[in-house]
Order: sequence, then C-alpha cells, then structure tokens
Amino acid sequence: MQKPFLFRLFPLAGAVLLAGCAHADPDAVARSMMPNTLDAWAGAVQVTPQPDEIRLAAHPTGLSGNQARALAEFHARWMQAEGGLITIAAPNQGGYRVGNETRAWLLSQGAPAEKVLLVGYDAADAAEAPVVVGFKRYSVATPNCGSWENVVRTFNNSPIGNLGCAVTSNMAAQLANPEDLITPRTLDPADPARRTVVLDKYRRGEVTSSAKDAQASGAVSQAIQ
Repeated sequence: MQKPFLFRLFPLAGAVLLAGCAHADPDAVARSMMPNTLDAWAGAVQVTPQPDEIRLAAHPTGLSGNQARALAEFHARWMQAEGGLITIAAPNQGGYRVGNETRAWLLSQGAPAEKVLLVGYDAADAAEAPVVVGFKRYSVATPNCGSWENVVRTFNNSPIGNLGCAVTSNMAAQLANPEDLITPRTLDPADPARRTVVLDKYRRGEVTSSAKDAQASGAVSQAIQ
C-alpha cells in the first residue's frame, strides 16, 4: 500500500533541514556565542600610536625666533590631539639651555608641569645633536564594511556577517581622540559645593533641581499669525 503524500514528504523535509545545518557558517555560530553581536567587530578597529616630534638645534644663546614659532605650532597640535606627556630630550653636552627654555615656554602656554618632562640623552659628543620635543598621538584604522551577503538566505536565522560593522567603523572614525578606545578618561573631580546645596535642599524637603527658565517651556506660542 502506498504511503500518504504527507508521510512521503517528511523524509524530504528532514533532508533539507540537515542540508541547511551542514552548510551553517562557523563564523556566524561563533559570533552568536558572544555576549553581543556587535562585539565581534571590536577587534577590527586598530589604534596605532604615532610620535609627533620636532627637533631644535641646541643654540648656546637659547631659543631662536624660528624655534619659538615651531614650538607654537607643536603646542597647537598637542592641544588639538588632547596629547598626554610631552618629553623634551636634550643632549647632555650643551643642550640644556634650549631644553629648559622649551619647557618654560610650554608651561607659559598652559601645559601642566607634570605633563612636560625634561630628560637628557648621550649624544656621543655629536656637535649637531638636537633637542627633541615630542608627544605620542594616536590614529585609528576602521574595518572595511563593503562585503554583503544575501541577508534573506541564512538558513539558521543567525545575524549576517556585516551586522555592526558600519556602526563600529563610524563611531571609531568620529572620535576626537582615538586614545579613548585604549584607555577611558578619568572622571572630573566632584563639585562638593553643589552637592552640599542639593543635600541641604533635600533634607528640608525642597526642590533639588535647577530652576526652570522660559526657554525650557514647551508652551505653544500665542503670537498672532
């Protein structure tokens, strides 16, 4: 007796399902085991340190006008890059006057004293050994998101391989300082005066939020049109 059509269809459906499982993307399976699918692209963003340096001739009379202008441009780049430690490396033989004047000039422009370090180095009696002023800045390389597969043919309902790539790439490219991807910034100090005011109002049962001004109102204008 011939089996009903429905029973003859079951083996065929099972074979199709097995075929779909056999062709499952192993990378997609690995991505699905991560806490968040977007985490798969975290390692694709490469942050590279790059030294920004200028070299100043060790004049016995101190900084020249050209060197002062070069320092001004260097300081502007340091400010724009939100740079960290500035190192002034002066040769042990005759370079400390330019090194000291360089440090004093940077401090006069507002650079914190703890971020401007003056060190000496052995120039092996080289008469033309320069004073090297530099800091470390960072550049970021984002992943290429140009590869797109068929988003409706996954067989296992897993995320597509490019999911999260564009978001990760755009966020990394928009950072003013790529160093933030390596080390988070420290928190600014708390405002104890404001905290005292808020706690005092809270204890008295008063409103602790800031006063509302006219610009914060959502009322519809009554002006004649």
